[in-house]
Parts: sequence; structure tokens; C-alpha cells
Amino acid sequence: MTANERLRRIATLNPADNSLMSPTALIVGAGIGGLSAGIMLEQAGWTVRIFERAATPRELGFGLALAPNAIVALTRIGVAETVIARGFAPTRARFEIRRLDGCVLKHAELQDVSALGGRFVIALRPALHGALLEAAGDCVAAGHEATRFSASGDKVTLEFARQAPVEGDLLIGADGMGSAIRRQLHPSEPAPRSSGLVAVRGAVHGAQYHLGGLAAIYYLGRGVESVIVRASDTGIYWFASLNRALVPDSLRDPAAVLAHISPRFDGTFRAITGATDDLRFDELSDRDPLPHWGAGRVTLLGDAAHPLLPHTGQGAAQAMVDAVTLGTGLRDHTAIEPTLRAYEHERRGKTATLLGQGRRTAAMMRTMNPVATAARDTAIRLMPVKPIIRVLMTINRRAGTRV
Repeated sequence: MTANERLRRIATLNPADNSLMSPTALIVGAGIGGLSAGIMLEQAGWTVRIFERAATPRELGFGLALAPNAIVALTRIGVAETVIARGFAPTRARFEIRRLDGCVLKHAELQDVSALGGRFVIALRPALHGALLEAAGDCVAAGHEATRFSASGDKVTLEFARQAPVEGDLLIGADGMGSAIRRQLHPSEPAPRSSGLVAVRGAVHGAQYHLGGLAAIYYLGRGVESVIVRASDTGIYWFASLNRALVPDSLRDPAAVLAHISPRFDGTFRAITGATDDLRFDELSDRDPLPHWGAGRVTLLGDAAHPLLPHTGQGAAQAMVDAVTLGTGLRDHTAIEPTLRAYEHERRGKTATLLGQGRRTAAMMRTMNPVATAARDTAIRLMPVKPIIRVLMTINRRAGTRV
């Protein structure tokens, strides 16, 4: 029986049927992390069952930066070339850093993007999520809201809001910031920590000519950070991260937030964002690192384990590195619990470092201090391009390119 035939058979069975071949991995969440873990575990010989709360495993979202460590992980998962073909992977790139009014602080060109440590890809999230869904086959059960789990001996039972429980040999919580699995593992944990920032973001096709041949434009202002970047042959992804004080508390509709901030920006920003219908508004939050992620045959992965602020540019990448690390370790089916603890030990410190990095970057970007913002603009204007590249390379190394 081929892998896809096995996955199709899993999908046709009743969730309460525990007669599946063992070992069986139960994964909560069909996002980037959950799908990546499922693919890696299926490659390692596990029977995989992924449960998604949403009615359909949608190819949702906006854009993401896939640094070299993400491309290495995607290669291990087996979908790198598909994602690269659907995204924007320049070998050289021109970009500008501007003030909000369009004044150019820095114009630069990377003659060799691989100087950042390897291939670097910008993609619309559906390109990545869609590729992972295709590779996962039919092992995703949509409309299954996981509520709690219980463990007995070497088995874990996962319960749902409306369906019958299902039993497996391993449970992975990959169900995001509000993870039900994390909540049961860490019931006394405080609520997510606010960053003091909100964000409006969007994706648009057919507006790339507004960039004038640039791969990206990076805007900086008092309490404002924004990026507009090519994400495919025709697609653009953009976001604006804003100090919470700049947006009235009552204003949460993304189109209204965009209308509120657009007058601060130049014509390029207004032209691209004004052509965007697909918008999203978020309060940006993260969580303090956990002293431990899992217990017994239960563990966490991706945002469920280490939600990062988008300022790291590593949220999706770290979920995929988690998946590769875990899947590689679990090729030995006989040492499940020690393997989970080793995986957690390997990943916990690295992701905690990135969390701190994201918080420091967010604090710098949300500053409203006119002296601090003027000093930042001056430093960017005077700094040669090579030191900027070195900073990017350092960040990428800290993220860990080896998986």
C-alpha cells in the first residue's frame, strides 16, 4: 500500500475506530506546523491523523518570509521546490528603506541574495499551506474541535466537542496561540502577553508595477513599521505594525484601520494597499517561554509551544524546524517519551532566544520618542549596506539553519 493509499484509508475510517496500525500519531491543528509534523512522521513510518477545528483545512493567510533555515526544513519535508516555484525567490534584489512620507533613507541592492546564508523566499501563505496540504494527502479530519486529552499507560486519548474520542500512541498539540493542549498541560499559565502593537496586513495581485522594479519597500516612522514585498510573479504581501496608541481602541475593522493610517504614507503605499481587498487586523501578542512543553506522550509544536512576534520573521520557519526535529527523532518508535523530551530540550532554548529577539525589535519599532526615531533614521542613512547584510545573516544564524 502506498503512502497516499494509506492516508486515504485513514480518512475513511471512523474516528472512534482504534484498530489502525500502530504506532499512531494524533496531531491537533492543520496549520503549517501540524501538517509539517504529519508529513515528517508519515515518512518515519507512523500512521498519522490530523484534526482541524475549522470546517475545511483552508489555504489561508497572507505572506511570510522563508529564510534559509525554512528552505532547509521544507527540503526535508519534501515540498521546497513547489513552494519556491509559487513564491518569489530572487537571486538579486533591490530594496528601499523610506520614511512614511516617501523620503528614501537607504537604497540598496543585493547582488547575491544567497549571501544571507542560502536561498531566501517570500511567499503568500496559501502557497506554503497549499503545498503542505497536498503532501499530507487525506489524513486531515476537518471540523474536529479538540477539547482535552487523557493518558493511560502507553496510549493517549483525544476528546472532541462533538465527535467520539480517538486513541493514539502520541499526541502533538499544534493548535496555535490559543492551544487547548497547552492549556491542559499548563493550566495556571497567564494570558498571552501584549506587545503594545497592532497590525493590519494584506495581499494583493496585479499591483506589482507600483514597486517600480523593487523587491521590497520598508517604511519606518514614529511608532510605525511597514513592509511591502513581492511574494510571487503577480502577488504582493504587505503589513503595517503600529503602536497601539496610534489606533483608537474602538477601531478594529482592518479597512477602517488602513484608512486611518494611510494619510501618513506616500503614494506608493496608498496605491498598493488601496488596491487590496484581502485584509486582516491583529493585536500582536506572544507568550513567555515555558519551563517545559509536554508530559508523557504529549508535546507541543509551533505557535502552541512558542508563539513569536512577527518581527522575528521566523514563526512559520520555527514550526517547520520543530516538525523536522521531531519527525527525525521519532524514526525510532520504541523510545517515544525520551525522544519527546529530547526534542523539547533541543528546541526550547533556541525558540526562547528568538522570542527575546522579537520583543527587542518590537520595542524599538513601536517607539514614539522623536529623538530615538531620528537617531534610528540617521543610523540607517549612514550605515553601509554590508553591515545591514551582516545583521540579517546573524539573525538567520541565531534562528538555526541546520535541521
